[in-house]
Amino acid sequence: MVSPASPFQTVAIAAHPEIPQAHEEAGQIADFLTERGFDAFYGFLYDEDLHARVTAGKVDLMIALGGDGTMLRAGHLCAPLDIPIFGINMGKFGFLMEFRHDEWKTAIEKLLAGDSWLENRMLLCTEQWRRDELMGRWEVLNEVVVSRGEIVRPVYLDASVDGRFLTTYVADGLIAATSTGSTAYALAAGGPILPPELRNILLVPVAPHLSIDRAIVLAEGSSVSITVHTDHQAVISIDGQTPIHLEDGDRVEARASDYTVQFVRIQDPGYFYRNLTPHMYNNPATKKVP
Repeated sequence: MVSPASPFQTVAIAAHPEIPQAHEEAGQIADFLTERGFDAFYGFLYDEDLHARVTAGKVDLMIALGGDGTMLRAGHLCAPLDIPIFGINMGKFGFLMEFRHDEWKTAIEKLLAGDSWLENRMLLCTEQWRRDELMGRWEVLNEVVVSRGEIVRPVYLDASVDGRFLTTYVADGLIAATSTGSTAYALAAGGPILPPELRNILLVPVAPHLSIDRAIVLAEGSSVSITVHTDHQAVISIDGQTPIHLEDGDRVEARASDYTVQFVRIQDPGYFYRNLTPHMYNNPATKKVP
């Protein structure tokens, strides 16, 4: 048995439960690592057993098999534990991933040889307040969205930055995104693309009506507070998860988290700009089947 030379000794391999072949491929990766002297185990991303073993604090690396959503969920799990994440794309897009699933052997061999570096990505600590009561707290990798519900009417959103009133948005919603989230919903809503290493909050209104219609990049270290004024439905959505109901007067606050998501990278640090055009124009989800 070969003694591991990598700083990663115990590896968790998490597969997306709804992607065909993901679980089988996770098993192949586990066998590949075990044969090389590593302690490797695998399961679906939402398995209680996998979560228990990861949160026990004895994992040095997580390999995530799926798409960008898989990386988001892995980030939520691993960031508080300082566990780096290596992504292998088995989804449609994979903006956060470096390698396709048919390249995993080459990628992992480079990783085990020490040919890698860690990319730190900011999380948002997001809180929902109802008067003086804290209703919920989340760590957010992409974005928090405060928006209308199913009723197609805009909501009024008072936005303050560092405790100072900014403006009232009359809109379908307001996105508070990280640099990671700048290539997700914020991009679709017309926001700019931010380099991944930036620790700034990006504010992007969704379908604003007679109010500020431009995205705003806040200074590093700034926080934002969004107060909802509505007589109909309003919700908060965290990284695309199930929306949570908001009441009139509820306040959503977002600031840089104390936690950081660590992505393991093989490509050189210039990969982000080099990959922008292929990602923007070669999205498999938009290709028509002949």
